[in-house]
Amino acid sequence: MARKKLKKKLSDNRRSLVAEFDRRSTVSEQFRTLRTNIQFAAIDRKIKKIMITSTTTGEGKSTIIANLGVVLAQQNNKVLLVDTDMRKPTIHYTFKLPNHVGLSHIITRQARVEDVVVETSILRLDVITSGPIPPNPSELLGSKSMAEFVNNVSKSYDYILFDAPPVNAVTDPQVISGLVDGTVFVIRSGQTEERHAKQALESLRKVDAKILGVVLNERELEKEVNYYYGES
Repeated sequence: MARKKLKKKLSDNRRSLVAEFDRRSTVSEQFRTLRTNIQFAAIDRKIKKIMITSTTTGEGKSTIIANLGVVLAQQNNKVLLVDTDMRKPTIHYTFKLPNHVGLSHIITRQARVEDVVVETSILRLDVITSGPIPPNPSELLGSKSMAEFVNNVSKSYDYILFDAPPVNAVTDPQVISGLVDGTVFVIRSGQTEERHAKQALESLRKVDAKILGVVLNERELEKEVNYYYGES
């Protein structure tokens, strides 16, 4: 029984981090395409801090940000993945990490970055989990302490990826958008309603969020799963 559970955990991990465990797959190639498109968007300005968000839950943003982190690290970049979804965090599940301490401890000055950051099994990819869920996520994310944290870690990494909550659920993504260089928006084919996606994008534009593009997840076309649409 224990062996079956271990095999299931390894199998789940391989599916979640396909860019690491199945590098030759079509899906992995799509993540490399996403990486390239983001880097091309940086011709006129530096894009180092990137937020990934979505319209609602279940659209695959956390899986996409994890694999984007993987392909960026595979390009010899030092990458930090931060779980800023402090209401329903998932990054610690993806990387099979504990979540006893994390970002919430850093922002409230209960821990230092070096005490919380975790080196993953993937070379050059580090993770900071959300930590215990606080009663006031929006206030913490909009605090001076959060801005200081972002500024400090920016000195040590080539890319910092922020996994944010869905836009139509809470105001957290609008708050985080002011701390990053650009935002990638995820929608899920066959699930995300057009009017809800437009509403979410308009909410981001109202706070002058820099939209790098949209990832259409799980589109069944020519057996390719992830598509990226850049915005000017």
